Amino acid sequence: MANYNRIILIGNLTRDPQLSYLPNQTAAVDFGLAVNHRYRDAQGNNKDDVCYVDCRVYGKPAETANQYLAKGKQVLVEGRLVQSRWEAKDGTKQSKHRVHVEKFQFLGAPGGAGGQGPSRQRPPMRQGAPAPSNMEDYSQQGDEGEPPPTGEDIPF
Repeated sequence: MANYNRIILIGNLTRDPQLSYLPNQTAAVDFGLAVNHRYRDAQGNNKDDVCYVDCRVYGKPAETANQYLAKGKQVLVEGRLVQSRWEAKDGTKQSKHRVHVEKFQFLGAPGGAGGQGPSRQRPPMRQGAPAPSNMEDYSQQGDEGEPPPTGEDIPF
């Protein structure tokens, strides 16, 4: 049976990106994304549901995300959903889902609405490095030399 794991989200950053480096010196940026769902309830009142999603991007695109993204900015992310599992200090089993971002696109006015950052030229859509399935085996190979996709490549 075929499997498919692809997620595309548009939302606003809930916090500033947090840059860190893996043991092999590959950049990794974590950020939170708030995705809103607006609907009308049975009484005709407008309601909003917010889904908070943790995201991570690797490699040179992580450094770009760290430079240009800020809390409140709107971004489109495309990637795959991964689950981390671990055992807490008290012995309980824990797990967490996260989007490993493979592509992202800055949305909204550069440096204007949707964020508090300085006014800059908006970079093109970036392709991230493939997210590692096992962190210890991961080594950054850099960009594959392919041009970044344009807005016309987005399926909606």
